[in-house]
Amino acid sequence: MDKTFYITTPIYYPSAKPHMGHAYSSIVADFFARFKSIDGYEVHFLTGTDEHGLKIQKSAEKAGKDPQIFCDQISQTFRDLSNTLNLSNTDFIRTTEPRHKKTVQHLWKELEKNDDIYLSNYSGWYSVSDEAFYNEDEIEEVDGNKVSITSKSSVEWIEEESYFFRLSKWEKPLLEYYDANPDFISPESRKNEVISFVKNGLKDLSISRKSFSWGIPVPNNKNHVIYVWLDALTNYLSALNYPNKEDDFFKKFWPASVHLIGKDILRFHAVYWPAFLLAAKIDLPKRVYGHGWILSGEEKMSKSKGNILDPLEIIEQYGLDPLRYYLIKEVSFGKDGNISQERLEDCINSDLANNYGNLCQRVTAFAIKNCDGKIPSEIKFKDEDLIILNKYKDNLDKIRSQIDKQNINFYIDYIVNSLFEANKYFNDQEPWKKKNDIIRLNTIVYTTLEIVRKISFLLYPIIPETSIKALKIFDIDEKDIKINTISKNDYLTKDINIKKIDILFKKIEKKND
Repeated sequence: MDKTFYITTPIYYPSAKPHMGHAYSSIVADFFARFKSIDGYEVHFLTGTDEHGLKIQKSAEKAGKDPQIFCDQISQTFRDLSNTLNLSNTDFIRTTEPRHKKTVQHLWKELEKNDDIYLSNYSGWYSVSDEAFYNEDEIEEVDGNKVSITSKSSVEWIEEESYFFRLSKWEKPLLEYYDANPDFISPESRKNEVISFVKNGLKDLSISRKSFSWGIPVPNNKNHVIYVWLDALTNYLSALNYPNKEDDFFKKFWPASVHLIGKDILRFHAVYWPAFLLAAKIDLPKRVYGHGWILSGEEKMSKSKGNILDPLEIIEQYGLDPLRYYLIKEVSFGKDGNISQERLEDCINSDLANNYGNLCQRVTAFAIKNCDGKIPSEIKFKDEDLIILNKYKDNLDKIRSQIDKQNINFYIDYIVNSLFEANKYFNDQEPWKKKNDIIRLNTIVYTTLEIVRKISFLLYPIIPETSIKALKIFDIDEKDIKINTISKNDYLTKDINIKKIDILFKKIEKKND
């Protein structure tokens, strides 16, 4: 079986500039994509922008711009963010592209052909901000205004002619699918939430609107545009040349390995999307993972609350790799997390500057001075050397298994512990006291350098730019980073020159209180 991996971020709604929540989803997806890539997988990594709907139309009108021109400009900021975050995405999709429109209209026709769409009238609560319909028990009154209980976004009562998707028809098949595929929704708390929602009963879903025009027209009825979520979710297929199911590209990467999303759009991905796919007789993605929010204080970031944290400002002040490392380490994956300048600076000083950067420089400088600037050739391993070296080989299958479960917390804990052990090993072995025992000195240096190589490989998915800089010690290029080499005994080539490197991370000078 071909080793392929298809990961997607949410496609971002370009009604305003990107914030830290967008950066978080993208960085985490990039982490998985890069790990799979260095583990020998052919990776397709998709991100993009969701550009239709009433919210976009109103934002464009407010800006005094044509919706398409408005989307072109805002979408570009998200494309630029992908470059700024050093993402390895292989595609960037926009829902205003012809390839996407073609796929959405084909999927509509498939649902219609299978008698899963009918025309009726809709009346109910709708949030323009969320582009979502809410039941009576999902809204509350705050200061005289009706709002969604979950998102706190305003809702309004609407009544209009609408096409409906027979969502109720798929209630039992969905529950059966969740039962037969317990790993389809993660983490566990999200799965329980979805199952509870479906068990409470599914109502047919309004999937078209007549009150605005900015969207993909319903086939054979230009008075309606397709509901933005049916439109948006289909991007995962349109990026693979669907409806051509016989296309090699489609067959290679579908079903998707994982849809990585924020928990606020879980229902769309874990209920509506699989129901659409089942109705269209298309295989379901292997997993939907709903991660937590990046909070500002105790609240989710949003433009309306004015509490948006700009990732570009953080990057400008501290650098990209420190931000990537911080978000992956300090936010427990699957749960909400806060951005703290103090914790970010602690991460930079402790983990990155001291435990990693300083280790790389210490052992390199020592080797250049005491080993003729080369990887030592005369070595003889002792048990204490082999124990720390074999730890990587012995744990690689477990690391892979945890990655497949999206267990980032295990991965980062493993790296932090490895850095601690590497520094302890070098300090405890005291090679500077072994100058009368050159073989022992060489072996300690060789072992530590090999650990630096292994840790740098593991850090590559998190801090790619810095890892590549560190690997210049050994003249290792990005294309040579292969995770399977840390499981073998093909250690560093002896007698090759060691290259001096610059400081990897500058320590942050903290102001005294």
